[in-house]
Amino acid sequence: PTATGFLHLGGLRTALYNYIFAKKHRGTFVLRVEDTDQNRVVPGAAEAIEDMLGWAGVSPDESPGRGGPHGPYVQSLRLELYRGASEALLATGAAYRCFCTPQRLELLRREALRCQQTPRYDNRCRHLSPAEVAQKLSQGLDCVVRFRLEKGVEPFQDLVYGWNKHEVAEVEGDPVILKGDGFPTYHLANVVDDHHMGITHVLRGTEWLTSTSKHLLLYKAFGWEPPQFGHLPLLLNKDGGKLSKRQGDIFLERFARDGFLPEALLDIITNCGSGFAEKHMGRTLEELISQFEIGRITTHSALLDLEMLPEFNRIHLTRHIENEGLRQRLVRELQGLVQHIYGDQQVDPEVLEKEYVERVLLLRKGHISLLKNLVSSDYSYLWVRPSVSRQNLQVISAEADEIGKLVIGLMTRQTAALTVEELNKDLRSLQKQTRETKYSSMMQLLRL
Repeated sequence: PTATGFLHLGGLRTALYNYIFAKKHRGTFVLRVEDTDQNRVVPGAAEAIEDMLGWAGVSPDESPGRGGPHGPYVQSLRLELYRGASEALLATGAAYRCFCTPQRLELLRREALRCQQTPRYDNRCRHLSPAEVAQKLSQGLDCVVRFRLEKGVEPFQDLVYGWNKHEVAEVEGDPVILKGDGFPTYHLANVVDDHHMGITHVLRGTEWLTSTSKHLLLYKAFGWEPPQFGHLPLLLNKDGGKLSKRQGDIFLERFARDGFLPEALLDIITNCGSGFAEKHMGRTLEELISQFEIGRITTHSALLDLEMLPEFNRIHLTRHIENEGLRQRLVRELQGLVQHIYGDQQVDPEVLEKEYVERVLLLRKGHISLLKNLVSSDYSYLWVRPSVSRQNLQVISAEADEIGKLVIGLMTRQTAALTVEELNKDLRSLQKQTRETKYSSMMQLLRL
């Protein structure tokens, strides 16, 4: 992923498929952070992405945080490697230095748009002689390194889309692989890193499918064996539109903050897609790994219905409550929620005791979608003594105080048998001692 922001559901799904594939084949799941566009890097984003993968239960085996034999795992710390790789391509003529100014490139872009064409570089500097290059360098002119695209690309077999090829040289100009600031573009960095890190399989979003032929030309120019590529279809809203990042409602931090379980997120983003032998709600990560077959991934976009997430969460929350070990964590969490929500009210110490909180969880198992539902106003009676105003009581009956005294008298009197039949008789006789309160009103008053 890029270090340009928080991890969202699309990024989680890509990571999850890589994780599942690696675990299925006893491989290694590698997290490498792309931060080569320094203008877009958000401080702390790389650490936050790794933290959220850990929260989701799909921690990488090698990463910036964990380290590993092929580090560093942040591309801005590998600049020497990319510089050496671009020098090697320059030496063989597979790449060349380009001295075109940003102003010239902008004019090319505007002219193409004016003629209703796709903007592309016109490969002007490709034809500079070694003497011309040396002269421009001696003048101290800024330059980038571009890769020479060749026609006649070879087809490749994608793990999802089957046989594919894109004649990139016919539709785009030679791409920049090393920028003027010494940072590589994605195309160079990902090829160089995949080779040096011994990457065997790459599962990435379908938006990179058309670039793969370009990457394979780079592998060929280096004389390296490429990994196998699999491109995952898009994850879209249920109406077929793009997942919206604007409201921040697809970022993992939001789901964690709202109390959703990571298992529910993993379940819903795989349930709407393909690649699994079975499809039912409530699958665990272990089940996803055992059922996964890359050949089952279809090329159709996955339509995500987030309105179903509470139901997915209800199923996984029920499983957590039923598991004694997981239940203890929920007990501690619920105790914290009660203190946070009702801390300024009169909370009896007994309601915070482990046994009581555990009984509440078991009682409402299967009825709640989120743990925080149990501290909503509907369930406040579990944690604080209900407070009812005298005015509320007197709306039902002007004899509220007298009825209260009669009931206390009934409770303190020795009762022969606390059965429904006996209580019914006692309550009926109680109502006869009031002046004007009907039996139904008296019972409403007692319930309140």
